Amino acid sequence: MKILAVHNHYRQPGGEDELFRQETALLEERGHQVLRFSVRNDGMGEGAGLGLARDTVWNRRLYRDLRALVRAERPAVAHFHNTFPLISPAAYWAVKAEGVPVLQTLQNYRLVCPNAMCFRDGRLCRECVGRRIPWPAVLHACYRESRAASAVVAAMLAGHRALGTYQSKVDVYVAPSQFVRERCIEGGLPAARIQVKPNFAHPDPGLGSGDGDYALFAGRLSPEKGVETLLAAWELLKAPLALKVLGEGPLAGRVAALAGRDRCVEGLGWRPHAEMIACLRRARLLIVPSVWHEPFPIAVVEAFAVGLPVIASGLESLSSMVDHGRTGLRFRPGDPEDLAAKIEWTLARPVELARMRIEARAEFEARYTGEKNYQRLMEIYETARQVSAAC
Repeated sequence: MKILAVHNHYRQPGGEDELFRQETALLEERGHQVLRFSVRNDGMGEGAGLGLARDTVWNRRLYRDLRALVRAERPAVAHFHNTFPLISPAAYWAVKAEGVPVLQTLQNYRLVCPNAMCFRDGRLCRECVGRRIPWPAVLHACYRESRAASAVVAAMLAGHRALGTYQSKVDVYVAPSQFVRERCIEGGLPAARIQVKPNFAHPDPGLGSGDGDYALFAGRLSPEKGVETLLAAWELLKAPLALKVLGEGPLAGRVAALAGRDRCVEGLGWRPHAEMIACLRRARLLIVPSVWHEPFPIAVVEAFAVGLPVIASGLESLSSMVDHGRTGLRFRPGDPEDLAAKIEWTLARPVELARMRIEARAEFEARYTGEKNYQRLMEIYETARQVSAAC
């Protein structure tokens, strides 16, 4: 099968970029021809101006380029991972104009919330979910703390809702969890067209040793990731345990400040994916203290792959991933005392921790391998082709 994979890479590489890399590589390993159509945000400045605003809503040049590519190559399906901000929803129209089925993966909440997180001012927010015109995001400057930038995203969403883009130009949406599916339905996406396929880890990194005397945090150092909760918990720990922090972001200074006065804490900055996997393989715990509804963090899947238990925030989106007492533990969101207590509980019970390592690996093998993902992806591609043929 010839598959067109479309993705707008972020300036700071993250989980969505890694998923795009892994999924396209997996398809090629299975004998499919993958046409990668991608752009990068690297050269996009903070003040990119009217040209960027126009292209975010409708990128005419990429519409022409993509339509020409589809006409020449005739892929069986076009799988979109991220179109924001440089590709734009115009790309769906380009592909559908050539009669090719369109899929869109939902790795965030961008199509129902202008800042893509349903999170504002340190709290969960649903003010724009379900609104035809998401004006609260402009009022509160939700995207990049700028009303002008927020207005551009709001205009993109409102304009394409009015055009019927999200209803008629996408044959199947691919949500990583039932929680994401339900939130996107609430936001107006067609329920009948949203399929669920969890994220995965490929190639299989294999069972790790867990012999490093440290816990690991891996992710963007930003408020919604619960970094403040994480650091506060480490200051409360009575049992000594090192903390390695992988990632960059606006709270990097807070990590550096604590590391400067507590030798148990080490900020490692951004590291290539292979180095992150190496850290996961030796860690005793992965900490996921998010205070927003993370759609489906790949780090959790990769932790399970190496047999690493996860201590995660008890928000609904993460609760569906971490089985309390089996593959890890859950703590009260935003509560550093409860997080510290859960960490100390595991350190005091090495037999329980060893059992959770076995269960974490079993969870990966049952749900998150490359083969499981491939089988489900082929089913969804076939569904997209049937939906497109019926339209």
